[in-house]
This record gives sequence, structure tokens and C-alpha cells, in this order.
Amino acid sequence: QVQLVESGGGLVQAGGSLRLSCAASGRTGSSTVMGWFRQAPGLEREFIAAVSWSGRITSSDSVKGRFTISRDNVRSTVYLQMSGLKPEDTAVYYCAAVYRTYLPKTQQDYDYWGRGTQVTVSS
Repeated sequence: QVQLVESGGGLVQAGGSLRLSCAASGRTGSSTVMGWFRQAPGLEREFIAAVSWSGRITSSDSVKGRFTISRDNVRSTVYLQMSGLKPEDTAVYYCAAVYRTYLPKTQQDYDYWGRGTQVTVSS
């Protein structure tokens, strides 16, 4: 079992930056993949990025160049650094985890989820 708690969301103006954190507890071993998703009202949950224990990363084309995922295995924490924020980035951002040797990109592939943190970008 893995427990996930997100933090760092809030209200920011367009063009601003935020860093989200996700603290993991439980069985967070070397096969744990950590990912970030987001869901805007009325839309499907969207994959943003994922990172393996060793630091392999995959990310969505929609956020490349603006969002960066990173991971601190000592602190069992994954981060999402977001810059150049746009109003369309407004959503609830979720942290997810799964035991895999590859980097899944669909929500169905993840077994553990946090409660989410709201990010609102004003124009």
C-alpha cells in the first residue's frame, strides 16, 4: 500500500509558477513509479508526467517545456514544477503511484491516488 498527500496548489496569475509536492508513505520501493495527472471540470483526467525510482521521466507533449517532474527518494516525495502557467492549466492536480518497471501514462494503470490539490490560474 502507498499513501499519497499532495500540497502546493493555489491561485496564481497567468505566467506565474507553482511547485506541487506529493509525499508518499508506505511501500515506496525501487519499483514504484510516481505520476502526476490533472482533471479540469467536465473533462477526463489527463496524464502530465511520470518518474521512475531511477529518474527516468516521461511527460505529456502539452506541458513539455513548462512542467518538470522530479523525485527525491530519500524524502519519498515527487515534485511538479510548473512555470508559464496558463488559465487552461486550471484543474485539480493528482499524484499517483504504481509498481511498474515502465512508465504508465493512463490513469487506469495507477493503483494509488492522492486526494488532489487545486490549481487555479487567473488571466
